[in-house]
Amino acid sequence: MDIAIVGAGLGGLTAAAVLLQHGHRVRVYEQAAQLGEVGAGIQMSANAMKVLDALGLRAPIESVGVRPKAFEFRRFDSGELLHRLPLGEPHEQRHGAPYFQIHRGDLHLALQQVVASLDAQAIVLNARLTALDEGPVTVTLRFDGDTPPAQAELVVGADGIKSVVRRAIVGDDAPVFTGQVAWRCTVPIARIAPELRTDIVSTVWCGPRNHAVTYYLRGGELLNFVGCVERPWEEESWTARRPWAELDADYQGWHPMVRAVIHAVDRDACFRWALNNRAVATRWSSARCTLLGDAVHATLPYMAQGAAMAIEDAAVLARALALPAPLATQLARYAAHRVPRTTRVVRESTEMGELYHIQDASQMRQAFVERDIARSRNEWLYPYDPWRVVID
Repeated sequence: MDIAIVGAGLGGLTAAAVLLQHGHRVRVYEQAAQLGEVGAGIQMSANAMKVLDALGLRAPIESVGVRPKAFEFRRFDSGELLHRLPLGEPHEQRHGAPYFQIHRGDLHLALQQVVASLDAQAIVLNARLTALDEGPVTVTLRFDGDTPPAQAELVVGADGIKSVVRRAIVGDDAPVFTGQVAWRCTVPIARIAPELRTDIVSTVWCGPRNHAVTYYLRGGELLNFVGCVERPWEEESWTARRPWAELDADYQGWHPMVRAVIHAVDRDACFRWALNNRAVATRWSSARCTLLGDAVHATLPYMAQGAAMAIEDAAVLARALALPAPLATQLARYAAHRVPRTTRVVRESTEMGELYHIQDASQMRQAFVERDIARSRNEWLYPYDPWRVVID
């Protein structure tokens, strides 16, 4: 088919690559004037790596990524270990693919290169979608400015939480502020004294109404910091800079390893954005339009699975479109399979935020015991294989 993908983020580019591999003619319409990925770190567990492996990305990711030994959950002030989820070799042996920590920009570039190798003309920039006109055979996409209209037999909305494609399918349901904001910064590890560096793990520092995550990127040369704080609403932008003094104030009294990161960041490169959420849509498709990623199941970043779900979506969509059935049936199979899993990830990600922010230390210890994150994720989250699950 002629397929138009709206949005050239991680999910949109993965969908483009997989659909091109499956023989479709694909155009990706991106509103930005140049390709790039804001943000810093991202984590790819086995369930997502199985898709990236099929795109030939294991070696590029290995060359710029980090294989963490574990997830560690610790108290914000004492550093007390609350729970440990082994990763590294046990993760790969158990689930069939490794776990990587990688810079978002590195992964985005690798996906661009795969798409370009399959079709050098696939990505169209300066194409801000404004409207969709869905007909019986094709969909007309209309764009802002000088970009001419385009037509496709199928439109895939990979255009994020403010999705224009979603509005055409689901209606005008605005995102809702969660009451939390997220700091993000990266620090060259050379700035941090060796005795104040964590092991090669992803550490979640859990505290009252606030938590922080630290992990390594680019072969261990960079430390990624994400801090999620309960605060009033503010600007929703990945590129909004905030005063370092506010970051410093949010983490007063925290563990020396956290304080070392705060002191080492560039004072003019502290970014903070509002975390928004919305109800998971149960309607994913119209006759010739469908959705993937944050456009349909925006997920708080508390399980490191938001991008992984979009990557899974891409693979399952490509498989659904290969079924010997009419398009309506193919899209129905895609949604019917993905709704339960993505809904669970959205729900549990929200619950993780509540767990990490428990104020009483003894209550937090008991809650981690009851949740048993390692057992749960190893049973249902990481074993999933988008190429092998039954969808027909």
